[in-house]
Amino acid sequence: MIVGEQKSISEIKTIIAPYKKILIMGCGTCVKTCFAGGEDEVAVLASALRLACKKDGREIEIEEFTVERQCEDEFIQEGAPAISRNEGVLSLACGAGVQALARRFVKTPLLPGVNTTFIGVLEKQGVFTEECAGCGDCSLAIFGGICPVTRCAKKLLNGPCGGSQNGKCEVNPETDCAWQLIIERLRILGQMDNLRIYVPPKNWQPSLSGGPRKMVREDHMI
Repeated sequence: MIVGEQKSISEIKTIIAPYKKILIMGCGTCVKTCFAGGEDEVAVLASALRLACKKDGREIEIEEFTVERQCEDEFIQEGAPAISRNEGVLSLACGAGVQALARRFVKTPLLPGVNTTFIGVLEKQGVFTEECAGCGDCSLAIFGGICPVTRCAKKLLNGPCGGSQNGKCEVNPETDCAWQLIIERLRILGQMDNLRIYVPPKNWQPSLSGGPRKMVREDHMI
């Protein structure tokens, strides 16, 4: 899932300063799971902003609305009436959601309320870890399902650097050495021969380094 973190109240106050009527729009999928932008977070943020603006002696009208996903027009359309009633929209979706709204409502200022951080997993309650860099060329089959591009600080593709201590990364001693995890996983799977496979330097063109990406599924097009 996409993991994000809600911006601070002080930053959000600055972002919405030009507007007297603002819609806070939540997203009920990824950012809800990481407690950054679901319906509950919309309500809490709206209350906090009302109190903060009242304390500052500033009048503001705040409306709340949450859709299932801000990255799909089918769900975005549900928010059209609320969007039309306000001067601007503070989106608590990821960056893709904000841009999807901006593409759909070209005359409405779209404001980000969340910092999109990474693609990750819920490791345990309240802890999210980055697992995928979206490089566009997945080689997890070789590495036992553990990604060195994301989880190795040096992005090494052909074995460890030799600098780890007690299974921890030398760049960040609080982080497990990705290659230690890969080797242990391959040993469990009986796939240690994978370590003999030479992985050539990565072609980063399929990643964001090649510019904005697009995927076309002709079998799903109408």
